[in-house]
Amino acid sequence: MNILAISGSASVKSSNYYLLNAIQTLFKERYSTAIYDSLSDFPLFSPQLLKEGIPAIVQEFKKQVLAADAVVISTPEYSHNIPAVLKNMLEWCTHSGEFSDKKVIPITFTPYEPRGEYAMQSLIFTLNALEAKTIVQIPLYKTDVTIEDQLIVLSEETISFLEAAFELF
Repeated sequence: MNILAISGSASVKSSNYYLLNAIQTLFKERYSTAIYDSLSDFPLFSPQLLKEGIPAIVQEFKKQVLAADAVVISTPEYSHNIPAVLKNMLEWCTHSGEFSDKKVIPITFTPYEPRGEYAMQSLIFTLNALEAKTIVQIPLYKTDVTIEDQLIVLSEETISFLEAAFELF
């Protein structure tokens, strides 16, 4: 199974990227996982740009979504919402249907509970509008993992939780 993992953070190589890296390592024997974290390179979505021609970076991303059997999106919460770069990326896929019927696991990765609740809610609203199939919602907190030199070490409990979630794919 091919999984596209998207880091929804505005920061390149953010903690969400490193979480996806840890997940990629965890499942390397079972799934082929590619991590996408170039959302800040996307031009601002505009319906006018759809008429003028979709930028190459957006076209390439859409191909990756279509080629994936499933998608994992890990996002922080900014001002009780998903980051603007993630929303912008999803808006590029609104009318073209790349996420339609696509299996998706949304993850919020924030410092501590209850942060992330509003971001998850916002992401679910958008995924529903895109007609994606949300498999399970995963709230994770930095208190659930150990961070050592930009490497995230998953706890046994978190590993068990992730394994159960990914089995739903």
